[in-house]
Amino acid sequence: MKSARNKTIDFPLEEGKIYLENCITEKHLSEQKGYLPLNKTVIGDVFNVLKMLPDKCADLIIVDPPYNLDKSFHGANFKKTDMATYAEYTEKWIKAVACKLKDNGSIYICCDWKSSIAIAPLINNYFILRNRITWEREKGRGAKKNWKNSMEDIFFATAGEDYKFNLGAVKVRKKVLAPYKDGGNPKDWEKTDEGNYRNTCPSNFWDDISVPYWSMAENTAHPTQKPEKLIAKLILASSDKGDIVLDPFAGSGTTGVVAKKLGRNFINIEKNPLYCAWAEKRLAIAEKDKEIQGYRDGIFWERNSRPCKNHDS
Repeated sequence: MKSARNKTIDFPLEEGKIYLENCITEKHLSEQKGYLPLNKTVIGDVFNVLKMLPDKCADLIIVDPPYNLDKSFHGANFKKTDMATYAEYTEKWIKAVACKLKDNGSIYICCDWKSSIAIAPLINNYFILRNRITWEREKGRGAKKNWKNSMEDIFFATAGEDYKFNLGAVKVRKKVLAPYKDGGNPKDWEKTDEGNYRNTCPSNFWDDISVPYWSMAENTAHPTQKPEKLIAKLILASSDKGDIVLDPFAGSGTTGVVAKKLGRNFINIEKNPLYCAWAEKRLAIAEKDKEIQGYRDGIFWERNSRPCKNHDS
């Protein structure tokens, strides 16, 4: 029995069949030529489904592929391979998604330090590599003969030189410890009822992300779920309201959920029906609850900097 505070979504497939009614199957999609499954979770093989989508249909693509690790995904196992084999698999999906990105579109690719060795050299074959974001994951097992792995990377790339980057939408609010004044007035900071703060440009190192855990409403039993706050930064920076966000490895649906909360359209592709059911459960919740932990009133708050206990970052 879960405790009353445990909000993790982890019901079995039998219980989640009602949510699958909102999904579209690979077979159904194949029967509807030219159909764009906006705001749908497509249950199917990523390579088959991508072939059915129109070229240049996505304004933004967020990819969280299987890392080159032995990992169990509720009935499906991903096996670690040699680097050459993983690179071959990586190039296969990069090539498949590349043609789905609009000419002014952006793509973000998640990876750990090992998989990045294979992924990074391939990106410039299909996109223009712009940056590498490193975020502090915190979770992770210690090791007796190695450093604890608590970082992950996200590569940022674009289809061309003309692309969106909404800087004002992703500034981070930080506490001002030594407020500087000019003529008695705040300089580059503001005084509020909650304290003195400065809105700063985001760097490519993010240490303000909380990995989902059991008492958070966004948490699921998916083994590699990304935080909503992290995905929100990518979506706000590189898309506008009404744009289409594509996630070819959707998992438990974080990209689609955040896109919905932020007024974007989405296309989720996921082959595991259980994860699709969890995603649809989260999308149903997002109909009424638009909150993203650590993000409020258009501001990303530095972790533990906001005084309101009900909205810890």
